[in-house]
Amino acid sequence: MKNRCKYFILPILLFISTGMMNPAFAQDQPEAVDLKWLSGGAPEVAGGVSWGVPWGRGEVQPDETFNLQGGNGENIPVQSWTMAYWPDGSVKWTGFAMSTAPSHGTNFELQAGQESASGEQEIKIRESDTTWEIDTGPLQVLIAKWGGDVIRYMKVDGKTVASNGNLVAIIQDGPELNAWDSPEKQKFNSKVEKVTIEQEGPVRAVVKLEGTHKAPRTGEELLPFVVRLYFYADRKPVKMVHTLIYDGDQDQDFIRGAGIHFKVPMREEMHNRHVRFSGQDDGLWAEPIRPMIGRGGRYVRDGDTDDDVYPKQLDGKRIPNKNELTDRDRYYLSDWAVWGDFKLNQPNADGFTIEKRTDDHSAWIPAGAGKRSNGLFFAGDVSGGLAVSLKDFWQSYPSSLEIQNANEAAADMYVWLWSPDAPAMDMRHYDTKPHGLESVYEDIQQGFSTAYGVGRTSELMLYPTAGVPEKAEMAKMAEEGSKPAMVVASPEYYHSTDMFGMWSLPDRSTPFKRQIEDQLDAYIDYYQTSVEQHNWYGFWDYGDFIHSYDWERHVWRYDLGGMAWQNTELMTDMWLWYSFLRTGRADVFRMAEAMTRHTQEVDVYHMGRFAGLGTRHSVRHWGGGAKEVRVSQAPLKRFFYYLTTDERTGDLIRQTTEDATDAIAKLDPMRIAMPLENPDEFPYPARLRLGPDWLALAGNWMTMWEMTGDEKWKELLYNGMDSISEFSLGFMSGENLVVGFDPETGELFQLSDEKGRYNLATIQGGGEVGTELAELVDHEGWKKAWLQYARLARAPKEVILKDMETWSEGSDGQYARSDRMAAYAYYKTGNPAYAERAIEHLTSRRAAAAQQTEEIMPPEVLNPVTEARWVTTNTAGQWSLNAIQILEMVSDELPRRAP
Repeated sequence: MKNRCKYFILPILLFISTGMMNPAFAQDQPEAVDLKWLSGGAPEVAGGVSWGVPWGRGEVQPDETFNLQGGNGENIPVQSWTMAYWPDGSVKWTGFAMSTAPSHGTNFELQAGQESASGEQEIKIRESDTTWEIDTGPLQVLIAKWGGDVIRYMKVDGKTVASNGNLVAIIQDGPELNAWDSPEKQKFNSKVEKVTIEQEGPVRAVVKLEGTHKAPRTGEELLPFVVRLYFYADRKPVKMVHTLIYDGDQDQDFIRGAGIHFKVPMREEMHNRHVRFSGQDDGLWAEPIRPMIGRGGRYVRDGDTDDDVYPKQLDGKRIPNKNELTDRDRYYLSDWAVWGDFKLNQPNADGFTIEKRTDDHSAWIPAGAGKRSNGLFFAGDVSGGLAVSLKDFWQSYPSSLEIQNANEAAADMYVWLWSPDAPAMDMRHYDTKPHGLESVYEDIQQGFSTAYGVGRTSELMLYPTAGVPEKAEMAKMAEEGSKPAMVVASPEYYHSTDMFGMWSLPDRSTPFKRQIEDQLDAYIDYYQTSVEQHNWYGFWDYGDFIHSYDWERHVWRYDLGGMAWQNTELMTDMWLWYSFLRTGRADVFRMAEAMTRHTQEVDVYHMGRFAGLGTRHSVRHWGGGAKEVRVSQAPLKRFFYYLTTDERTGDLIRQTTEDATDAIAKLDPMRIAMPLENPDEFPYPARLRLGPDWLALAGNWMTMWEMTGDEKWKELLYNGMDSISEFSLGFMSGENLVVGFDPETGELFQLSDEKGRYNLATIQGGGEVGTELAELVDHEGWKKAWLQYARLARAPKEVILKDMETWSEGSDGQYARSDRMAAYAYYKTGNPAYAERAIEHLTSRRAAAAQQTEEIMPPEVLNPVTEARWVTTNTAGQWSLNAIQILEMVSDELPRRAP
């Protein structure tokens, strides 16, 4: 079991033992940090929340204490842990957790150097030989250390309201080749193999469960999973984060259904049992399983008022048991139908249906319909029950919510992440014939279009109850489950801590700046519109954008090779996260969150031969033949990790960093573009490009170094920087920037004295990583090499060689690229020639592309479309990233007049 202290001790010792601990830590406490809810308003359902706060270098020490005060003046118990360190050993990011209440208000003040308030109720964890029991006060949850259940039981007020929580999957043996074909199906159940208490109170506990799915009939095992359960002191709601990894044969193992199952005890009589489904917004479908309504004038009377009990029943209130009724009322009650099974199906993003039936010998009948359910349902009786919410329910179709056997001693609840009522999940590539780079920008290689090892993560909220919640309360649960509360600081505060390198705050103080800000907003708005108009939704797709637009068909090129799904190309993830950091917009946060959840799971391999690498853009997310670390790199993930403290993302950062270094050594990224004549005679363990490959690895090592303080990562990083600083042409050494690489040491080896240039070197996150490194570390060789590259990226070899002596060539800016790198050159030198080059980027024709729109109407298109024909996602991401950074680094050289 881990306790809070252990989160600090290992990294601290590592810093101390290597002489990194700075004895001159700042003695003055930092000013209080103002925090607020992301959405503006306080959550209306009491629960829990975790978030991260950054600190400036040297401001906070690892053993710091914190006090959190709500907007109502109340001191709130808060749990804290260190997430990242500056190179001097001071704290860079702190994770926080609190139990939430509407009374806390909309704003908070966080003060370092003060003790946290103590809560009346703290989480308790009790261990036996076979189980863990988590006790939050009002809720007790039993978790077995191994076996079939993820949750053995959930108790409220000492009464079990849910049990036998397990994972289920249905595997279909091959595709359905025609309408009358019915391949064999087999049910798999969860097999828990490892349980870890990752964090233990006083405010929050985190339990991690790992295992796989096993078929009871054959013993076959498939689909590894990772589940985390989050508990908060004095609260009943439990957050579940569920990850599924595909490890099947994509030509044979078709997933027909995948989800989570719970048993809900039904102790009360039929008319006191209830089922509910959330619809869109505040919509709620709420019915008892035996509605107490008959033909005109036939109803059950209230014993006290003689009124019809039906309205009271519909509100979920207790109705007298059958033996308390009159003979007349018992007769009616006995003759009214009992409905045992219910389901809500969301087969697409634009429609759901609700059906019910009395039993499995009878027909389903339609019971309701709507457009977009926000994904909550409830089963229980007036003594207790369980509500479950699936985040991004309609966005991640085909999904469904199902209740079986509500008329039995225990109902079965199924949260179907992939609905069994939908066609089977098909993981195959979109074509059996490869298509080439020249014709469709596609890079297909034999055996590489595989889904083996990709994953998908879903978030759920479990709401155990002591009765049937009021309808308004259930609508609030549905809202909270679909858009969980999040605590954030202001953009100004994030900016003040020098977090994530160079980026600007919005500034509309001049016509020029106002126009650039309008163009940045236009790109965000256009992609929000495109997601909706072009239906970028679905279990495997939601969160991603498409690469290129087809203005003849008036659609994005969803079916055209490398022009389809973006898969992080040119850093759309970073664009969205920097856009959130600088604006604080909740809608942008949700876009960035969805993209990161997608790209770090679906576009990356978590097991198998490509573990640690990601896939280049393609029609299927795993279809491209280029498997590269630029797609899987940690710098894409750390925004979400640090802001939310999400442990799954932390796992992926660690896993990717561990796996990618070896993976890139085994799979030469230049094996096709620059094949070796005699691979067996190559003198070094591996090859890579300085950019994007080494910069992506450097971003991994930088992130792991700051997360752990482990010198291993620093050594890999510094050895690479040492090598580059000694190359004859610095960062521009070697054809296509290709160099030798030793994955054990991180050393790089110059392969030729040719001046290298590679168009992807810094536009796949490398520009951000390289600049952040130059400002972060005390490595003069790297600082000089990176600045030289910023000044002379387009210079001929002889100029670079001369610059190795003078360090002053290209002062007129002619060799600098017109992008963020020129801005960095100005930032470091103050030479306005570089600022002029950078500003050229802001005024290029690409800047206003998203503002040049027209409406395309049927019958030219299926549905009305807002079209900006010159926009590509590469352009949107890179122009925006450059603008956000250039505005910061050349702010004092920007013209006043709009271009």
